[in-house]
Amino acid sequence: MHAALSFEVVQTDDFEAMAALRALAMRPSLERLGRYDPERSRRRLQAGFAPEHMRWICLGGERVGFYALCPEEAVWRLDHLYLHPRVQGRGLGGAVMRHLFAQTQGASMRVTALRGSESNLFYRRYGFVQTGESQWDIEYERAAGLAS
Repeated sequence: MHAALSFEVVQTDDFEAMAALRALAMRPSLERLGRYDPERSRRRLQAGFAPEHMRWICLGGERVGFYALCPEEAVWRLDHLYLHPRVQGRGLGGAVMRHLFAQTQGASMRVTALRGSESNLFYRRYGFVQTGESQWDIEYERAAGLAS
């Protein structure tokens, strides 16, 4: 794990900062699909905003991303995982995934990725297998017990 990587509890008043970071992180993928709309992005985050399941991703004490990991039936749902574009591509996402695998003790995990987003390759690299798709999204699941 990155030496300076830490995770911070999310507060209700963190919403606006998280919405801005989410829009920034998703903008390139959404623009490729012709679907970039910052207000829609904000509403989607608001609809599932659950601070008790969310953590800021901090690097050297600076908030550079966040995730939401929620219990769902017998699996965990990774509802959000966003990193600021300036820290992407440096192995930070992998370190966060290893943290999440440890946190869930290797239980099954589900995630949805935007069609055409680089996140699809990222999730496949970490053992997620496509289980479904819709017009805009691809559903993945990572089986329990896979090595980190």
